[in-house]
Amino acid sequence: MYKTLFIDFDDTLYDTRGNAEISLKETFEFFQWGNYFREYDTFSKIYWKTNIELWDAYAKGEIKRDYLMVERFRIPLSTGVDAAGQSFNPTADYCLKVSDVFLNFCANKPGLVTDARELMEYLRGKGYSLYMCSNGFHEVQYRKLKSCGLSDAFDGIILSEDAGANKPSIEFFTYAMKMSHAESESTLMIGDNFSTDILGAKAAGLHTMFFNRHPDSYVASEEVDYEVHSLREIMHIL
Repeated sequence: MYKTLFIDFDDTLYDTRGNAEISLKETFEFFQWGNYFREYDTFSKIYWKTNIELWDAYAKGEIKRDYLMVERFRIPLSTGVDAAGQSFNPTADYCLKVSDVFLNFCANKPGLVTDARELMEYLRGKGYSLYMCSNGFHEVQYRKLKSCGLSDAFDGIILSEDAGANKPSIEFFTYAMKMSHAESESTLMIGDNFSTDILGAKAAGLHTMFFNRHPDSYVASEEVDYEVHSLREIMHIL
């Protein structure tokens, strides 16, 4: 039934959250933020809340990349206070430096979601055309692919920066269809983010497979063609 598979990368194949948790701790220690936060967890909780909100806004086209890069660190760091009671007031340039260090740590992490490598080998063996579809930043995604050993897993890499539009926009998926020479009736989008991956693909007329990693806490708001809770389940369907 399907000839072409569009596959999200971050937290679908690549363990972005797990790798980023390690990298964030490394960044915290590198910049000695323990001088402003008694516990790493205090900073981490604020960072992740901020990061999720900003990425959601970025996907909707409400903010630009540079704003995200600065604010995801400026907002949590601004809550820090040193031993003298002075608040941490990081500049935009400082936050961009932090972002560079953090992304460098992230890009070198090899962690994959369970069964990701096996899935890609299986799908390749079945003869599907495989395209990575991601909102991730160009220079970071290619380094992640190399670090986790999936550089040769795809027939093509489709990134929002190249498309000039983010998932879930119709423009992104129109660009993806053009670049892959795919047809909507024989194309399936697989992803873990219901808003950006699934709703976007549905609006573009594609079939969808929702990789719901947290079924106990998240229920899909709309019907999808398939819902799986592990990557191994995909091998039983495709």
